[in-house]
Amino acid sequence: MSISPSISPTVSPKEYFAAELRKYRKQAGLSQKELADLIGWSTSLVSMVELGHRKAPREMAQKIDEVLELGSALTDLWDLLNHVGSHLPDWFRPWIEIEREAETLRAWQPLVVPGLLQTRDYAEAMLRGEPRITPEQLEEYVSARMDRQTILSRPTPPMLWAVIDESVLFRPVGEDHVMAAQLKHLAEAGERPDIAIQVLPTQARTTTGVSGGFVIAQAHRGMLNAAYVESAGAGQVTDRPDEVAVLALRYETIRVEALSQRESLKLIKETIKRWT
Repeated sequence: MSISPSISPTVSPKEYFAAELRKYRKQAGLSQKELADLIGWSTSLVSMVELGHRKAPREMAQKIDEVLELGSALTDLWDLLNHVGSHLPDWFRPWIEIEREAETLRAWQPLVVPGLLQTRDYAEAMLRGEPRITPEQLEEYVSARMDRQTILSRPTPPMLWAVIDESVLFRPVGEDHVMAAQLKHLAEAGERPDIAIQVLPTQARTTTGVSGGFVIAQAHRGMLNAAYVESAGAGQVTDRPDEVAVLALRYETIRVEALSQRESLKLIKETIKRWT
C-alpha cells in the first residue's frame, strides 16, 4: 500500500511539519518573505523550516495559526510530532495527523481492544510484551497512546465506530483486574453518543477479518479518506481510493454479522463478571 507524498511515512517530524507549513502558506497565496513579514520572523528561518533543515519554534507555529486563521492546526501538529509522534515509529506518524483530522473513524480489531479505547493498564500490559522493550520505551509508548486518545475528549470529537471480535473480551491482557477495568471502560465508552461499539460473535463463523485489524478514517469534505492496516512488525497507511474502498467493503461485511450496539454492550457488561 502507498500514501501520497504529502504524508509519506518515511519523513522525519521536521520534514512532515515543513510539508504542512508549505501547504498552508501556498493555500494563502503567500511567498516565504510575505509570510515571514506577517509573523515577524526572518525569511531565512521560514525557508529553513520549510526545507526541513530547522525545527520550527512552537511560538512560530502559534503565530502562523493566528495570521493564517488556521485555528490551532499547526500548533496541534507541532505538539503531536514533538510529543506523541516522537515516540512512535516513522511509518505510523502520518496516521496521527489523519486520525486527528478525521470526522469518522471505523475500526475493526480481532485480537485486542482498539488503541483509542484502551485503558492505561491494558495498554501497558499489552506493550510490555514487545521484545527487548525497555522500561523507558514502555512508558513513552503508553503515554503516546494515551495522548492520542485526547481526540475523543475534544468539544467536537470524531465519530468512532468500533467492531471487536468476541474473543477480545476473553483474551487475558494483564491481570484479571486489568481486564475488568478495561471492559468497564469499554461499556462506559459505548454509552457515549459519539462512540458505537459492536461485538462480532464467535458463532458468526465469519473469516472476513481474521487477517488483521484496520481503521478507516473518513476525512473532511475535499480531503482523501485514509486507512491504517495492522501487520506483524509494522503497519501500513494508505490514502489510495481503491485500497480504502476494499477495506470499507471488508468493514461493512464484518459489521453486518456483529451484534447490535445494545446486545454488544450487554455482552461486555456480562463478561466483566468473568474477570471479577
